[in-house]
Amino acid sequence: MMEDVRALLDEKIAQSKATYSDISRLIGRNPAYIQQFIKRGTPRRLDEQDRRTIARFLGISEHLLSGLPLEGAEPAPPSKPARSVSVPRLSLGASAGAGALDIDESASDSVAIDSRWLQEIGVRPPYVSIIRVDGESMTPTLNHGDEIMVDHSDNMSRLRDGIYVLRLDDVLLVKRVAMGLRRDEFSILSDNSLYPNRTNVNPELVTIVGRVVWSGRILR
Repeated sequence: MMEDVRALLDEKIAQSKATYSDISRLIGRNPAYIQQFIKRGTPRRLDEQDRRTIARFLGISEHLLSGLPLEGAEPAPPSKPARSVSVPRLSLGASAGAGALDIDESASDSVAIDSRWLQEIGVRPPYVSIIRVDGESMTPTLNHGDEIMVDHSDNMSRLRDGIYVLRLDDVLLVKRVAMGLRRDEFSILSDNSLYPNRTNVNPELVTIVGRVVWSGRILR
């Protein structure tokens, strides 16, 4: 039965145009979690809450991911419209200062966010995560300790003026991108004038992780 579950999940993920990593992040797991489940059978079964979250996203019955025969399945509760989704909070900081090595991208926890609000700001749940800002080079726009929501589907193919999380020289950064006159020409800017800018950056040296679509901070 679990072989059928893994095959079905693989098929539905492909149909959704999401990736294994997207679905792993949707349930707050490390990026390889779903691939390991499908390809290696580890874990043997998905956690019940994980099944529910994935099933809601894929538009299928949670029971189909349980591996249980129909007669042995628990009665399903009355269906309700999905109102919140789990958005992973990654245990790394995107540097807005001197830079921090991108060492650990595992999800430290997750945050429940209203799916309708995500739709209103134009992002899809499996493609977003929350990252902490480290450093002061983007003040006053982003302060040290702020949390930002990153749309990972908005990458180099749609690059335009805005604030992005990017990798440059093996360092994860949050910076403002300013496009040049040519498509293959852009600058990486700091909003804080005390920090340097980089102009005419070679796109081949940069990996765009995603566009910053929201920021939040604790007021003191």
